[in-house]
Amino acid sequence: MDRYKSAKIASIFGIVGNIFLLIIKGSIGFITNSQAMIADSVNSAGDIFSSFMTFIGNKIASKPRDDSHNLGHGKAEYIFSMLISLSMILIAIKLLFSSIDSLMNPNNYSFSWMLIVVCIVTIATKFSLYIYTHSLSKKFNNLLIEANAKDHRNDCIVTTFNLIAALLSLKNILWFDGVVGIGISVWICYTGVKIFIESYNVLMDKAISEEDKQKVLAIIEKHPEVKKIQHFNSTPVGYKYQISFTIYVDGNLSTYESHEIANNLEEEIDREIDEVYLTVIHVNPI
Repeated sequence: MDRYKSAKIASIFGIVGNIFLLIIKGSIGFITNSQAMIADSVNSAGDIFSSFMTFIGNKIASKPRDDSHNLGHGKAEYIFSMLISLSMILIAIKLLFSSIDSLMNPNNYSFSWMLIVVCIVTIATKFSLYIYTHSLSKKFNNLLIEANAKDHRNDCIVTTFNLIAALLSLKNILWFDGVVGIGISVWICYTGVKIFIESYNVLMDKAISEEDKQKVLAIIEKHPEVKKIQHFNSTPVGYKYQISFTIYVDGNLSTYESHEIANNLEEEIDREIDEVYLTVIHVNPI
């Protein structure tokens, strides 16, 4: 299974799973007037949007490069990841106000054992989706899938607190439901801001990490015919980077010999470092 097919399958699983959870959580939340469960259901609605954005973004990002997009369409992943993050932040703000109101007026809450059942079903479903999508995000280094995996993980955590709130209501401790709603909204907002920053960095052409740059320099240092290196630059191409730099070689070498050094070095870097999409080397005599 390739990178883009895996993201497509993960997004479809996410859409189906979250539609199911939205229906059961929304129904029970409004019946019991549990602000934490309503917040959880709204979060599921946001997850459906996230999975849908993953599906569309992945479809665009999977297109090969063409005359109009010489470096491919990989940045579509980050555009749609940013849309996901903005939706998460907006949902979090809405939930925060609703939860504060619930905390100030807790007496509208009515306990139901269905709250417990829904929480357990949600945790089991979301944990399964998290394990699956997290493994894919690590395997393919895909920010879209990673954003979805974080959504699933967050849902496991917040629904656990939702479960605690429901159990505490048996002891007539009703204020905790509002506290959980506030906690859920803050958590969603934090995750959304984090994804936004990651997407923003790529879209603004953040340079390759220092660790990966050192890997490139280590390969160059193994070639004594390269006397000096200058003008190291990098730009994101989807989830990888295009790098370019100038090497200085013995001026007595022929044009063919000096460019053969550069060509071999380009091939070696592209082969050895997964994070590098394309290496472009300019050659100067010294």
